[in-house]
Amino acid sequence: MDIYRSAVKPLLFYGLKIDPEWAHHRALEVLSWIDQNQSNSPLNWLESQLKPSFCLQDIRLQQQLWGLNFANPVGLAAGFDKDGVAAGIWQSLGFGFTELGTVTLHPQPGNPQPRLFRLVEDEAILNRMGFNNQGAEILAQRLEEKHQQKFMIPVGINLGKSKITPLEEAAEDYLGSFKLLKDYGDYFVVNVSSPNTPGLRSLQDAEQLSKIIAVLNTENTDNKPILIKIAPDLEWDAIADVVNLSQTHKLAGIIATNTTIKRDGLKTQWLPQTGSYITQEAGGISGAPLKERSTEVIRWIHQNTQGQLPIIGVGGIFTADDAWEKITAGACLIQVYTGWIYEGPGMVKSILAGLLKKLDQYGLNSISEAVGFKP
Repeated sequence: MDIYRSAVKPLLFYGLKIDPEWAHHRALEVLSWIDQNQSNSPLNWLESQLKPSFCLQDIRLQQQLWGLNFANPVGLAAGFDKDGVAAGIWQSLGFGFTELGTVTLHPQPGNPQPRLFRLVEDEAILNRMGFNNQGAEILAQRLEEKHQQKFMIPVGINLGKSKITPLEEAAEDYLGSFKLLKDYGDYFVVNVSSPNTPGLRSLQDAEQLSKIIAVLNTENTDNKPILIKIAPDLEWDAIADVVNLSQTHKLAGIIATNTTIKRDGLKTQWLPQTGSYITQEAGGISGAPLKERSTEVIRWIHQNTQGQLPIIGVGGIFTADDAWEKITAGACLIQVYTGWIYEGPGMVKSILAGLLKKLDQYGLNSISEAVGFKP
C-alpha cells in the first residue's frame, strides 16, 4: 500500500489543510537533516532502507549526455531545493539527476505570502514565489562544504535574475551567479521564463538572451553544459528564435517548459486563501494543465532540430505514460515537481518500472532509443 497517497496526502491536502509552503519547508528541513547526518550509523541505516523503496537501477535506463552519466532519465526540477540544503539526498530517492535553484546573485525574500497554492481538482500548483533564495554565494559555500561528498548523480544549477537588478543589466547579474557557482554545477540553466519576476520573460527575446549567453560563454572556460528554460506560452516564432540562438551559441539544450500563465480549462475557479477568482491571481501554474502544451513544445523543437538539440521535458508528469509521452516526443531527460508532490516519493520508481515495460513492449534496448521514437 502507498502510505503517502492513502494517509499522508489526504491528511495534508484535506484534513489539516496545511499551508503548502509551510509543508514544503518542513519537508526540506527533514531531508536536509538526513542529508547532513548521513555518516551517523542510524541515519546511514535509514538511507540504506530508502534506496530499495525508491530506487530502481537498470542498465537500459542509463544514458550519457554532455559527458555526464545519468543512471535514469527522471530528475527533480528546479524550485524544490532552491538553496541546495538537501542536495545529497535526492540520489537516495530514486532520481537520476537534480536541479538546484532557481538561485539569484543577490539574496531575496521573494513575493509576499501566501504565494503557493494547490489546485487539487486540477492536479496543479499555482506559485508566485518570486525566486526566494539565499543567494548564489550561500549556495556556493554550501556546495563547497558538500564537495567531499561526491554526488552520485549529476547536479544542475538553475540561474535567475535578481529582482533588484535592472533588465538592461541582466547579463552581468547572471554572470555574477555563474562565476560563484561554475565549479559546483554539472550543468547550468538560464531561467528567463518564470512569470514571477517583473519583466523576466522579456529576456527570452533573441537579442536580450544572446547578450546573456555571450557573457556566460566567455566565462565558461570549463565548457559546462548551459541550457535555456523557456515558457510554454511563447508563440512558435519566438520558440524558433530561441532554438536558432541555442544552435548559434552551441548551447547544450533546452528545458521545455516552465510554468504557464494561462488559466484555460481549469476546474478551480476560486482561491479560498485569498478570496479571489483564479483568473485574478498572479503566478504560474504547473502540473497536469501544462502536460499537453509542454509535450507539444518538446515535439516541435525535436522535429525542427532533427533531434540534434537535447531537450529536458518537464510539465505534468505523474505516471510512466506521461514520461513516455515526453520522451517519445523528443525529450532525452525529464523532470518532475508537481507530480512528485501529488503522487509521493514512490512515483520515481513507479515511472522507471513503467518505462522499462515500455521498452520491452516496443523491443527497444535502451531509453535513448525511445527519444523521438515513433511506434
